[in-house]
Formats: sequence, structure tokens, C-alpha cells
Amino acid sequence: MQWTKKLTLGLGAGLAAGLLAMGGSALAQKTQFINILTGGQSGVYYPVGVALSQLFGKEIPDVRSTAQVTRASAENLNLLQAGRGELALSLGDAVADAWAGDAEAGFKEPLKNLRGFSATYNNYIQIVASEESGIKTLADLKGKRVSVGAAKSGTELNARAIFKAAGLSYKDLSKTEYLPFGESVELIKNRQLDATLQSAGLGVASIRDLASAVKIRIVPVPKSVVEKVGSAAYVPAIIPANTYGGQGEDVETAAIPNFLITHSKVPDELVYQMAKAMYGNLDTLYAAHNAVRTIKLERAATGMPVPLHPGAERFYREAGVLK
Repeated sequence: MQWTKKLTLGLGAGLAAGLLAMGGSALAQKTQFINILTGGQSGVYYPVGVALSQLFGKEIPDVRSTAQVTRASAENLNLLQAGRGELALSLGDAVADAWAGDAEAGFKEPLKNLRGFSATYNNYIQIVASEESGIKTLADLKGKRVSVGAAKSGTELNARAIFKAAGLSYKDLSKTEYLPFGESVELIKNRQLDATLQSAGLGVASIRDLASAVKIRIVPVPKSVVEKVGSAAYVPAIIPANTYGGQGEDVETAAIPNFLITHSKVPDELVYQMAKAMYGNLDTLYAAHNAVRTIKLERAATGMPVPLHPGAERFYREAGVLK
């Protein structure tokens, strides 16, 4: 009887120890999720988000990562604030507006959960018209049918800023469409639209597609207009000749930096591992789109409009980017 009791106690202790070990193992292997908020599939954000998602899934143990199609900058930042994503791409001016709580830009209150992950590449204001529309200058947009990007998107905020600096408003247009890049291009092809303003990396798929279907003209944004925007986020830039089919010369425009943003509730260790995976595999990221080849570790924390996430800061200090 005593032997049976000891055996039972021994089995119970062993079972308990086994269960504890299993529980510890399950806890250690608990899957973490990384949802990357991007933009429309015809822009640059989406392929970059997909590439990052694949990188994180491969390089970080026990991680499941996805890339979500969104309306880009403003929506991405609001989703981050609500905890409905772990990483997002956004234009720098939208990040600054979100941090300040600019209601006109689509932020009802300051989004103080936002944290910086990395600087990336520049967006270029690319105003593209069909040649048959006769549009050659910003002033020629008056009375024309123009798509300015999805409402309250980073592109649309850029459109407002550029138009205002050029002395234009949406009221000057015969029709204002709030459409994603791909839909805008299709309407120009069908002669239902004259021009589209797209804020994206150089060589964006939507404009390459348009240039292969109809003759296009890229409308210059002169340096004098860029300077009138009155924001440090906007700098004079050039769209090099032959970026798109039929574009035989350099075109003046404005550039705005893009950032990868996370939020304060994403664990420090996970963000550290994300930064390590990204910067340890830049060649893989570069293969996603030519526009992102300007992403460099030494510039990762440059110009960040919000505080760096502690996990990212730790990685950059270890890498010697921050002192």
C-alpha cells in the first residue's frame, strides 16, 4: 500500500514536471504576429511590405507575418494607433501631422502611440497627364479632370499642399477624383480622366503601365512652388529622364521622405529582431523595388518625426548608427 502511494506520488510529480516543461516550451514558442500596413497593390508600399513580411517570417523564429493592402499613410497610422498592425509605411508629413493631431489631415487627436522604426526612401510627386489632354504645366490643370489619390491618403495630402503652393485648389478642376493609382491609370487610358497625381517611389508600376499604353507628359513642379509649401518635409527633386517610357528629359518635382513606423505596444525584443532582419538582408529588400535602393543603415534614424521605438534604438546603437 505504501509502495503504491509512493508510486502514485512519483507519477504525479513526474506528470506535473512534464506538464510544466510542456507549458514552458509552449510559452517559449508562442507565435508572434507582425501585420505590415502598406498601400495599394500598384504602388511601391505594397511590394516593400510583402518583401519585409517574407523576411520577418524567414529570419525571426516563431513569427507569422502578413502584408495588408490599405489606403496608405493616414489610414496606416490610425490603424497603428488602434493596435491593428505592428509596422506601417507612411509619408513623413503624414507622420508629423498624426503626432500633432491635425484633424484636417485625418487625425482627430494626437497619435501618441506611434514610434519610429526606420527612415526608408523618398516619394516623388509625379503628376502625369495624357499627352492629348494638352496639360504641360500646373496652371494647365485648371478645368481638367484629375485624380488626387484616395481621400485623406498621403498622396492626397501631398496634392493639397502642392496645389495650394501653386495657387490652385480642387475647385479649379472640372472634376476631382479620389482614386488609388491603378484605378486612376485605367480612367486615363479610357479617356475619362486627364491627369493623375501620384506620390510614390520612382518607377512606380502604375505610371509605367500608363506610359506603355498611351503617350504621357510628366508635369513639372518648379522649385519655386516646392519652396512655397513651407514644410521641411518637401524638398526640390528631379525625376530623371527615361524613368518612364516616352519621358525624354529630366523633370523638376518635390520629394518627401517615407518612414517605417511601429507603435509603443509592440515588444522591444520583437522590434529589435525586425530591425536586425531588415538591415541584415537589404539585398532581398532591394529586389522588391528599385525605389528602395536608397535605404541605408547609416540613415535609418535620420529625420524621424516621432520618438524611436526602444527596440529599434537598441539595434541602431549596437550597429553604431546612434551614439
